[in-house]
Amino acid sequence: MSGTGVEAYTFDKDVVEKAYAGWAPIYDVVFGAVFAPGRAAAVRAAERIGGRVLDVGVGTGISLAQYSSRNRITGIDISEPMLRRANARLRRQPLPNIEMLAVMDAERLGFADAFFDVVVAQFVITAVPDPEAALDEFARVVKPGGEIILVNHLGAETGLRRVYERSFAPLVRHLGWRMEFPFARLEAWARSAGYRLVERRAVQPLGHFSLMRFRKAVN
Repeated sequence: MSGTGVEAYTFDKDVVEKAYAGWAPIYDVVFGAVFAPGRAAAVRAAERIGGRVLDVGVGTGISLAQYSSRNRITGIDISEPMLRRANARLRRQPLPNIEMLAVMDAERLGFADAFFDVVVAQFVITAVPDPEAALDEFARVVKPGGEIILVNHLGAETGLRRVYERSFAPLVRHLGWRMEFPFARLEAWARSAGYRLVERRAVQPLGHFSLMRFRKAVN
C-alpha cells in the first residue's frame, strides 16, 4: 500500500541522502539529547521481545550500546556518511552483539521473509519517500507474533499546530523529514497489512513524539 494522495511536495531519496550527509558530522550534537528519550523508549520496547532486532535508520549508531548483549542487532541506514560514524563508534566501543551495519534502503530491505523478531525505526517513517512501502518491508521481514516499533513526530490533526506544520512543510523537507505526517496514515496501513496497534504513548520532548508498537498476527 502506498501513494495515499496526501503528499503535497516532492520528497525523494536524493533529498534525504543529501540532507543526512549534511547532518552526519553534527547529528549527535544537535539531536543526541533531544531524541534520547524516544530512542531509550524504543530500545526498552524491543528488549521486552528480544531476539534478532533490525534497527532501521541506525544513523550514527547512537543507540547501539543500549541494546542488551543477549540480543542480535542489525543496523541499516540509507546514508553512508551517517553509517561511517556508526562504524567508527563500534571501533571505539566494540559490541559483539552487533551482527551487521549496512547501507540499505528501508523500502527495499535485503533480508529474507520473517527474519527478525523486532523491527525498530526511530524517527524514520517521516524521513522516507514512501512510508507505506517501508512499512510493508518491515512487515515482510518480521516473524509472526513479532513487532514493529516506531518512534516519531506525528502531525497535528487540527488546530494551530496543524496550520504551522503545513505551512513549513516545504522548508522542513529540505532538512530530510516531514512535519505533517498524520497518525491516521499509520492506522490505515495497519488495517490493510493485518497488524494491530498494541501501544501508543507520548514520549519527550514535550510529548510531541509518540512511541507506537504494531504486532503481527500469528497465523
